[in-house]
Amino acid sequence: MPDADLDASLHLWPNLNAAHPSTGLLLGNGASRALWRPFTYFSLFEEAQRVRHKPLSLTDQALFKSFGSELFEPVLSALNTTVRINAALAISSSAPLNRYYAIKEALIHAVRSVHIPWRLLPTATLQLINSELRNYHSVYSSNYDLLCHWAASHAPEGFQSLFNDDGDFDVRHTRGTGTRLLYLHGGLHLLKQQDGSSRQRSASGSQLLDGFAVNTPGDVPLFINESNSDDKLKAIRSSDYLSWCLGELAGHQGGLCLFGQHLGASDRHLLEAIKQARPAHLAIAIRPLSEASIISQKQHYTQRFADAANIALHFFDASSHPLGLCDLEVPVPVPIRKRR
Repeated sequence: MPDADLDASLHLWPNLNAAHPSTGLLLGNGASRALWRPFTYFSLFEEAQRVRHKPLSLTDQALFKSFGSELFEPVLSALNTTVRINAALAISSSAPLNRYYAIKEALIHAVRSVHIPWRLLPTATLQLINSELRNYHSVYSSNYDLLCHWAASHAPEGFQSLFNDDGDFDVRHTRGTGTRLLYLHGGLHLLKQQDGSSRQRSASGSQLLDGFAVNTPGDVPLFINESNSDDKLKAIRSSDYLSWCLGELAGHQGGLCLFGQHLGASDRHLLEAIKQARPAHLAIAIRPLSEASIISQKQHYTQRFADAANIALHFFDASSHPLGLCDLEVPVPVPIRKRR
């Protein structure tokens, strides 16, 4: 392991990538927060309870408690199934449908409270992200925000599409060549349909954020918010798209760059997928806050891969990577800070 001494030194990304190129990029919440500080995914469920406009009611919260989970997708899917069963049995109760829409509305307001508005994203930032993503064959993201999707849509040439002309996920009809964007935990631009299949929304730009939960009755936003790893894995296995994406990570070939991905306990399923892939090496971004912080972060990752001695770990300064540049961060307007 090249960095086994665990000192406070860090490679510069251009030098490291030249010596040990990465064919894949795994993005985590830290990558999104480098651009927009409010991107904190520690508890979207709690955010949905305290938003000013139509938060989760006590009845809604009781539904989540009955599932023993804070994931929105399984609760919404269960309500959707209940609505259809009631219709088939001629049961006239409107409560399930009312709760279905109420929870979706609370969800959209919670996401809006942490997500960067489309109007604040500079074109130059979209171009920079777009250009950097093109340097990899596969980009795996555990974030459900719209940053990568917006950036790729800014200039779609050079990116593969995993969805057919109708927007349905069908890996047999991959279109185009170049970089693949795989959203391991789903995204605000994705939907789970009544039959369990996945599709990509046709909206673009600000419409993707403003109306991501306003869609055909029965469709559920396909993304996995904060929860433990077991709950996330269960939700992933229930989706054709998400299970395929995780399988692709587990089969990744070549070097893999980790940027903003802590691989904490809640993402143990991602850690196991990486170990299964046994990439040629891992290039891991670290924020150089202090010497003690650098060593602590190195220890964290070294411990995570202690039983994978065949995977070489290389650590680099996150600020030397295009996605970690200091001037990439978008200032948060004061009214947004006050609202939070």
